[in-house]
Amino acid sequence: MASSERQAGSLARMEAARRKTQHQLALIERQITRRMTALIPQLGRRQAGFRRGKPPEPGAFLERYRANLAALTAERQPELDALTRKLARQDAAITAFRARVESDPPVATARRASL
Repeated sequence: MASSERQAGSLARMEAARRKTQHQLALIERQITRRMTALIPQLGRRQAGFRRGKPPEPGAFLERYRANLAALTAERQPELDALTRKLARQDAAITAFRARVESDPPVATARRASL
């Protein structure tokens, strides 16, 4: 009984650590999104040529948006990569732990069989 409680506690701690890592990853993604949202008004103001009779270039805004998004993502890429690797390791550890727990015979029945 104590062994299964210990295993359940270990699994709960592993899953909590995984949720924390996933939360950190989502937080970084939200920060990038927030910064890009703040930049949108500045990206759209470059239409000085339109006043001089030239129509605005249709793909220019999208190009500037993508360039800024790539720059912001590149700034945080080492963090994103590290958290993604950590999340993958945590997933593998949880899967291995569950497989090990399921394949191990219960301690109480193993003791009875040996008596």
